[in-house]
Amino acid sequence: MKEKKLHEKEAVVEGIKEKLGKAQSVVLLDYRGLTVEEVTALRDQMRQAGIEYRVLKNTMMTRAADELGIKGAEELFKGPTAAAFGYKDPAAPAKILVDFIKKAKKTEIKGGMLEGKVVGTDQIKYLAELPSKEVLVAKLLGTLNAPITNFVGVLAGVPRALVCALSAIQEQKQA
Repeated sequence: MKEKKLHEKEAVVEGIKEKLGKAQSVVLLDYRGLTVEEVTALRDQMRQAGIEYRVLKNTMMTRAADELGIKGAEELFKGPTAAAFGYKDPAAPAKILVDFIKKAKKTEIKGGMLEGKVVGTDQIKYLAELPSKEVLVAKLLGTLNAPITNFVGVLAGVPRALVCALSAIQEQKQA
């Protein structure tokens, strides 16, 4: 019986290791004080954004982090802990949780992990304030496009100036 439980726990730790290894970011939340309706709404919001939200045992999370060589994670796994695993967009879990906490005013972010490194609450909040990837790409493309647009404007100015000069000469000769 003990051996069966040990194998089950090892399987859970392996699953957590896989999630931690695959996730671009993990945000940890102290979920005390949340109602069932609030947690259900939060889970739905997470699911729609492609984020996995799980409540896992702290000992299992600690063991998985240790086996992956993630230093300093033990402090995050104290008390009731829920984890939001962001696989596609590293900022998405932070944005959703920070927004949720502003509305609920009942809980707090404990910290998290970003690409295998432990980060504090301040860094998670900063991550949540970043614009989305699409907005950043659009800004970059706009910045890259601006010099080309200006150059085309300058090149178009030369024939325009020539046409204006020829038009002025024509008007002068007609007068």
